[in-house]
Amino acid sequence: MQKLDPKTDSRSVDIAAENIEKLKILFPEIFTESGIDFDALKETLGEYIDGREERYSFIWNGKSKARWLAQIPSTGTLRPCPEESVNWDTTQNLFIEGDNLEVLKLLQKSYYKKVKMIYIDPPYNTGKDFIYPDDFRDNIQNYLELTGQVDSEGKRVSSNPETNGRYHTNWLNMIYPRLKLARNLLRDDGVIFISIDDNEMPNLRKTCDELFGEENFIGQFVWQKGSGTQNDNNYVAVSHEYILLYSKVKEYVTLFNLPPSAEMLKTYDLTDEYVAERGKHYLRNLNDFSIGDRPGLHYDIVCPDGSVLLGREHRWRCDADRFKWRKENGRIVFKKDIDGQWNVLYKQYLFETKEEVIKDKNGNILSYGKIADTLLIKVSSTGDGTKEIKSIFEYNCFSYPKPTKLIKHFLQIGTKSDELILDFFSGSCTTAHSILEMNKEDGATRKFIMVQLPEPIYEIVNDEKVAKKEFVEAFKAGYETIAEIGKDRLRRVITKIRDENPGYQGDLGFKVFKLDSTNIKPWDVNFDNLERTLDDYISNIKNDRSENDILYEILLKYGLELTLPIEERIIAGKIVFVIGYGALVICLADDITLETVEGIADLKNELQPEIMRVVFKDTGFKNDVVKTNAVQILKLVGIEDVKSL
Repeated sequence: MQKLDPKTDSRSVDIAAENIEKLKILFPEIFTESGIDFDALKETLGEYIDGREERYSFIWNGKSKARWLAQIPSTGTLRPCPEESVNWDTTQNLFIEGDNLEVLKLLQKSYYKKVKMIYIDPPYNTGKDFIYPDDFRDNIQNYLELTGQVDSEGKRVSSNPETNGRYHTNWLNMIYPRLKLARNLLRDDGVIFISIDDNEMPNLRKTCDELFGEENFIGQFVWQKGSGTQNDNNYVAVSHEYILLYSKVKEYVTLFNLPPSAEMLKTYDLTDEYVAERGKHYLRNLNDFSIGDRPGLHYDIVCPDGSVLLGREHRWRCDADRFKWRKENGRIVFKKDIDGQWNVLYKQYLFETKEEVIKDKNGNILSYGKIADTLLIKVSSTGDGTKEIKSIFEYNCFSYPKPTKLIKHFLQIGTKSDELILDFFSGSCTTAHSILEMNKEDGATRKFIMVQLPEPIYEIVNDEKVAKKEFVEAFKAGYETIAEIGKDRLRRVITKIRDENPGYQGDLGFKVFKLDSTNIKPWDVNFDNLERTLDDYISNIKNDRSENDILYEILLKYGLELTLPIEERIIAGKIVFVIGYGALVICLADDITLETVEGIADLKNELQPEIMRVVFKDTGFKNDVVKTNAVQILKLVGIEDVKSL
């Protein structure tokens, strides 16, 4: 027998709640996230509301703040972590641990219009995913609190359940500013792929239409992620997800078709004297039997025996000028059929000129299995992604990762050989894994930037860490955040590629950076203890920060890439950092003398950069005389941009 629940059964019936539920069944269109739209109810019941503003718009509670949030400069920095990196000194790849909103802000100057392709797999808002609250306070402090899983009052950070009245609003407030900032990083010929499911597909499409422009929508892929037997929906077994594809400026974009599939290659079975240049070919009928009339495709063709195939009876696959070009270049073949009638065929080569190249067209239905083998889609399923994770870690440490074949499919479409790819919801780092493997396979030099929140894979229960159910094995293995899993996956993949391909010279590394507050002390005077406060500000650099920390913050502020070559030189006993072959010179030492300054001036003549900028620590000079003379010495050799921290 079921016991009475004193919390619920002792209460009377909530008549108002029941009536609202009845209204929702009768008139679902009158409900908004904030409650009942009574004007809409009146209109539904036949009462016309005069003067009500009506226009097509995409509005939600907090949109203005979300837009504003993207404009607020970050107060943070990215601190280098060479000890967690692979091939720190040479790699061009980045893994950044932190809140992607703040990281995207910090990357704006250094990577503005430098990214060719973005792929993201953001939270789907299923009620289980971690959702960033729309907190418009200091975002660095907010980030530090989020990663500790408590708010400023010690309260738990929760997910975004469907019972939350602002279910879609919270998700939109999360995604909107991030996509707005991401667009700035795309090149004009850049593209963005975004994975999503049914929960937020309509809202994502509207958001992208607004931020990228409807005219820059390219397509929507449907990916069959499983066999159709999943029971994650009460009414329909959902077996697919979507991937939206938008461009920065559509007219500048070139999408690369897939290489010919195995089935297509079987068709190209003939050779001629041009085989070395054009590859094999097959003969294609010039006669187009499609229904419809296009005047430019109707013209007479004279056969070898002088007979004429009349244009009014035939519709050809190309116009008369194109036919003439093909005939003059030995591409037209005349053959008689068994009835003695002439057929006109043309040679279709495997490798052609740009306008003639034949490859598989990019289809928007992404499947797997036998059909995909024919179409060369072969994008695999979520099960394949899980198998990949197990093969790397020997256990399942991440739920439902995307398979590398899916990401490689988009890399083939959206990139060439040496371009930069960004993923700011990198998760287990499937995107970076895919790039490393593709570079090995095709000899390209694609580079990546991965960004991942160090989201804990555990919860605090009775002051103890308890693994979330999907991360039990990972937690047992010693991982505590999703970012740690992603970094270690890359290390393992790199080791595997290196071991299996000992002669491979590609970039097998990544630099790790972590989001943190600025290295510079804020001016926050304590007048109750003024003497001690002023002593603290003799140096405006935080005590726990290294020269490397400051170095990379300066790079970000100057808009320089974090992977630029950095050379350390010793000049008059002081360490001097030379960045980008002399584009920037930084000396953060103490007790700098004129000998060090003169040595930096000599670098201008030695390296001959177009522009040289020099940065010192404000308190780093031996005395004020050295500080004053330093500026004049550097100006004499043409260094005008001299600054101090």
